Amino acid sequence: MSILEIALASQIWARRNEKRQLVVLDDADVLKVLLRIGFVVMAFTLLISGLNLAAGRPQMLAEGSAPVVTGR
Repeated sequence: MSILEIALASQIWARRNEKRQLVVLDDADVLKVLLRIGFVVMAFTLLISGLNLAAGRPQMLAEGSAPVVTGR
């Protein structure tokens, strides 16, 4: 086995034998998580809006539903 395989196997063995501990989050950690989630949602929204503007078809809520195919 290579050195990398031995190191990986020993790491897996060590993690298997280690006891899991409960992690208790305090208020500061919860606030950080909420801020990160908000930032990710805002960044994703701005990304989608920018892509729609670049494509020349901004989406608006007041547009209404998609047109139905007529004349069947």
